[in-house]
Amino acid sequence: MILTPEEVLHVAHLARLRLKPEEIEVFTRQLNDILKYIEKLQELDTEGVPPLAHVVPVFNAFREDEVKESLPRDQALENAPAREEAWCPALFKDGFRFSVFGFGGRAVSE
Repeated sequence: MILTPEEVLHVAHLARLRLKPEEIEVFTRQLNDILKYIEKLQELDTEGVPPLAHVVPVFNAFREDEVKESLPRDQALENAPAREEAWCPALFKDGFRFSVFGFGGRAVSE
């Protein structure tokens, strides 16, 4: 399978990317190289080889959750540019403002 520059432009459009003319040429060549490599890999006999998600063992490196005391409100809002009660006006999103504590949305009528 060979990609044309028009197909690369179509994929770029779907990904919301704007490509310069010289980038179209470079990406077309690079994507075609990748597809050629995949075709080469498909020639391998993988009968009896179990599918893998990772080639090396993966372990969870996160610590166990621990219940701890929350920060006091004044300390949590210490670096906020402005404060109003327990709300930080910098945390507005789509007509809601989110509490610094628990992100409970509250409608704003502004």
